[in-house]
Amino acid sequence: MAMDPTQQKALNALEQYILLSKSATSPRAAADLIAQATSAPNTYVFAELLQTPNIQSLRTAAPEYSPYLTLLEIFSWGTWLDYNSTPNLLRLSEAQSLKLRQLSLLSFSTSRATLTYQHLLSALNLPSVRELEDLVISSIYAGLIEAKLDTLSQRVDVSSVSPLRDLRPKSVPQLVTILEDWDSRCAGVLVAIEGQVRDVRAKAAERRKRDQEHEATFEKALAEDSTKDRGKAAGKRAVGDTENGGEPEAELGESMDVDETFGRGGQRNAKRGGRFGGAFAGLGKRLG
Repeated sequence: MAMDPTQQKALNALEQYILLSKSATSPRAAADLIAQATSAPNTYVFAELLQTPNIQSLRTAAPEYSPYLTLLEIFSWGTWLDYNSTPNLLRLSEAQSLKLRQLSLLSFSTSRATLTYQHLLSALNLPSVRELEDLVISSIYAGLIEAKLDTLSQRVDVSSVSPLRDLRPKSVPQLVTILEDWDSRCAGVLVAIEGQVRDVRAKAAERRKRDQEHEATFEKALAEDSTKDRGKAAGKRAVGDTENGGEPEAELGESMDVDETFGRGGQRNAKRGGRFGGAFAGLGKRLG
């Protein structure tokens, strides 16, 4: 898995200070190295420097040097609130103040409740909204976060955070608990999604069955109507054949017989043609 570009950049920036720590054998040299590392551009992770022997030796050094180690710990995993609440710490430079506020913003980005303008102004000890917005914009340009300023709702909407904060000591069990809780909630969501998928599939199958039944009923009705139409057509043709090709043809034959015998038997032949109506009967009498 590829490392986050901002994290890789921060590790590269810290590497020279890790090398210099090997020669920082005196408390003064180690304290100066911490001041340089926390002020330098692009240095946002400090765990590796914090673990070096010469830096850890400040824990048992003279009181004037031990606050440097505490300050480095705050830059590693603490926030501006930790800095303000810890006594006897050094006064920060402008570069250090900006960096610690940016790192604090990363920590606050884990919750929407801590991203309101009101909370951030208090937690970061900023005097105005303008300075808060400038801090957020500088963090965005530095690649620390991806966010938008919602001036209407007075909130910072953070969509992505670079993995630059180190873990606080003894925080692993708490982190494991958080991850286990997250895993159980994800499992519950998956179960709910699977149930919804089953319901959708069942409804789709039922709808498909109804559609097939409707289609079969429609085809059956269509076939019955077609059979009835063919029966009616056949009946009409039968009636037409009877009217045009049955008895009328016989009557036409009889009329032809009448015509052929007009000269020989007038009256008798007229009677044979009597069925054709009064016109043929009258004609027979006149010819007789």
